[in-house]
Amino acid sequence: MNAVVNAEIARFNMIEQQIRPWDVLDTHILALLNTVPREQFVPSAHQALAFSDLEIPLMHPAAEGQCMLAPRVEARLLQDLQIKPTDHVLEIGTGSGYMAALLAHLARRVTTVEINQTLAANARDTLESAKIQNVDVILGDGSQVDTWRKSGPFDVILLSGSVAALPMAWLEFLKPGGRLVGIAGQQPVMCATFVTKGENDSSQTTTPWDTVAPRLMGFPEPSKFSF
Repeated sequence: MNAVVNAEIARFNMIEQQIRPWDVLDTHILALLNTVPREQFVPSAHQALAFSDLEIPLMHPAAEGQCMLAPRVEARLLQDLQIKPTDHVLEIGTGSGYMAALLAHLARRVTTVEINQTLAANARDTLESAKIQNVDVILGDGSQVDTWRKSGPFDVILLSGSVAALPMAWLEFLKPGGRLVGIAGQQPVMCATFVTKGENDSSQTTTPWDTVAPRLMGFPEPSKFSF
């Protein structure tokens, strides 16, 4: 059995055994996951793990927070974001570029920010090889708004990793009806958190499902008191 057939079987099993059971049932999203080659965005040293239910390290040696999210988490976020063809999406934490590639097939434009120079360069090259032309990769600290504010305003801001709490001040950079999304909390309890910007500085927050994810660099942590 050749490598292409093996990859297709592994991709099918990933979708049917990991992603569907996580309530990802949107046929458009499932078709997209079947189309965009996840293995193309996985480091060569971890090709055998491309479709596994785990977070794949992107650096060698492995560095904290520098990994691909588990496929089921990527898929559920993508489904629940409900990206429109007219949307401009900001992603914080490019990583491999895989999530940016998925978003690019759904949105008008994607701006993605990566703090690690090597990862940013690799993601840019991989996206170019995949002939994805509506993604702008910015090298910089995504937690600092001056890195990306000139690219806005945005319809969606996605944090591709976890933070202690979503930066609610970022609602300023969203269009009315825009969404700020990320995984927030402390291990072992984190929630996928969706904040929708309303009128007159109002907002609505939902936490539809629990998960855990590695930390994004640069974001504040709560103070730890010792007694």
